[in-house]
Amino acid sequence: MTLVLQVSDPHFGTERAPVAAALRLLVQQQLPDLLLLSGDITQRATRAQFTAARAFIDSLQVPQVLSIPGNHDIPLVNLAARLCRPYARYRAAFGTALEGEYENADVLVLALNSTRRYRHIDGELSAGQIERVAARLRQAKSNCWRIVVTHQPLAVSRSEDAKDLLHGREQALHSWAAAGADVVMGGHIHLPYVLAMHQLMPALPAPLWVVQAGTALSSRVRIGAPNSVNLLRIAAAASTPRTLHVERWDYNDTGNRFECVCINQLLPPPAR
Repeated sequence: MTLVLQVSDPHFGTERAPVAAALRLLVQQQLPDLLLLSGDITQRATRAQFTAARAFIDSLQVPQVLSIPGNHDIPLVNLAARLCRPYARYRAAFGTALEGEYENADVLVLALNSTRRYRHIDGELSAGQIERVAARLRQAKSNCWRIVVTHQPLAVSRSEDAKDLLHGREQALHSWAAAGADVVMGGHIHLPYVLAMHQLMPALPAPLWVVQAGTALSSRVRIGAPNSVNLLRIAAAASTPRTLHVERWDYNDTGNRFECVCINQLLPPPAR
């Protein structure tokens, strides 16, 4: 089994200290194999905020970390830095790569940079990114789960969030479903949910799930959506059925701890 912890939108600079302590405890208890950091790591992309974020991530001591920037991780008011060196501070803290992958016998995770220096909030996927991911998905082991991660969402659960949808999402969903993707993950809107896209878009060539995360640490929570993270429990490749459980863990202010409040069991299509 592989355990993946999705931490999204911590927005260091607005983080809540008790929540950070509770998340550290959750990691100590669950011992994830991979920490997936899906953007908006900082609030305003300052050096101090990136330094604090890096120190916190290091303190969790998860064996593998896979991170991508969010729109808040690009300087906002420093226009020269935004135009000429938009990812300089992110790279100094989290490495030069803006995209990456993680693979073991159970899962392939592909993380994409959906931010653009010319877009303040919106995200975008290029045709080249979409095809490159599709090609990599087709190379994956037939019995592993295939997950793609962006910062901005490819699908939303409420009409008022449609403005935050990724540009290029329809092409991406069709292309990646055809290539064998099982799950597309994101953050950005601080709202956790799981959607069966093959039910919402019957024209998709194969089943595909969208898994969104809330804000892990920030005080910038939505009404009815407290600080939360996702834990993905991925059955071993040889298991039958080849299940993936998406657990939503919300922060409980009364107990000062994260608690599992919802579990979605995803079943993949027949063996490919």
